[in-house]
Amino acid sequence: MTTASAPAAQQTGRRKSTGALLVHQVRYEQLSFWRNPQSAFFTFAFPVIFFVILGAVFRTGNVYDHISGIEYYTPTITALSVIGCCYSQLAISLSLRRQTGILKRLRATPAPAWLIFGGIVIHCIILSLIDTVLIVIMSRVYGHAFPSNWGAILITLLIAAAAFCAIGVAVASLIKNADAAPAVVQFIFFPLLFISGSYFHIASKVINNIAGVFPIKPFNDALIQTFTLGKGIDGHAILVMAAWGVGGALVAIRRFRWDPRPE
Repeated sequence: MTTASAPAAQQTGRRKSTGALLVHQVRYEQLSFWRNPQSAFFTFAFPVIFFVILGAVFRTGNVYDHISGIEYYTPTITALSVIGCCYSQLAISLSLRRQTGILKRLRATPAPAWLIFGGIVIHCIILSLIDTVLIVIMSRVYGHAFPSNWGAILITLLIAAAAFCAIGVAVASLIKNADAAPAVVQFIFFPLLFISGSYFHIASKVINNIAGVFPIKPFNDALIQTFTLGKGIDGHAILVMAAWGVGGALVAIRRFRWDPRPE
């Protein structure tokens, strides 16, 4: 009886140990982030200030199809902040950690690779949710009611955050050095933001069709549907983002390096 129950007890201990390690990794990422108050401040301040400016400019009148400026920019600036945390900052941070040897030292620890990246992804998701709450509070200050279907919003945010984290790791795997990281990330990021309607509504069907192939416009559309129109999950948008997330994960698995690339 004692002999039979020992393996089960050991397995339970191992499961708890794995969960504890994941929590520890997330805590490490969070502490590293919050111990740099200047970086933390601007991470959350940028989308909020951007929303305040756009909200003040487009507070009255409709952006398109009876949707006001606040109703339009609440979801799109939320999407912008999530992408910033899960794609831009992640890709740049990983490039810097690789060049400084941090990733190489982490890989030398007993922690498996999935646990390290799991901690990073959960950390990015936490930052995304904080940004989302701040934007929603600011929209309420402007008079926009709180969303009612938080379940659909949360599912959309989690899938999008995971997808853009995978894309961020994939892009980081293609960047040769940390100095090039901001330029590479912005070269991909900003053109897609403009054609995806993040800053203003795009009326051109051709541009919308092109942008719809990439993940940012589907993310905007999904959040507009849940935040503004009060509808459920946008299945097509979720599939597009998930496909890009899977593609990014495959590239990351194949190309990601833990040690600095030789120049």
